[in-house]
Amino acid sequence: MNKSELVDVVAAKTNITKKQADEIISAFLSVVIEAVANGEKITLVGFGSFERRDRSEREGRNPKTNEPMTIPATKVPAFSAGKQFREKVAP
Repeated sequence: MNKSELVDVVAAKTNITKKQADEIISAFLSVVIEAVANGEKITLVGFGSFERRDRSEREGRNPKTNEPMTIPATKVPAFSAGKQFREKVAP
């Protein structure tokens, strides 16, 4: 399912226009992205949590030359599914 299909389903389930559904979904996504980028954790009970995690520096290999190289530390977005979500996917 892509964003436009999600907009269609949300609009149908909530009896609002597709334009309104698109605005709501776009606003939600921008709030989540901005909050996680600022280091905040967003928890939606039953659905899951969005957060920023630190990935430490590690050793890797250049796939072309097979030479060892250092992969620098970085920050990555992460999602952890909530209990209800996990149980629905794998009952």
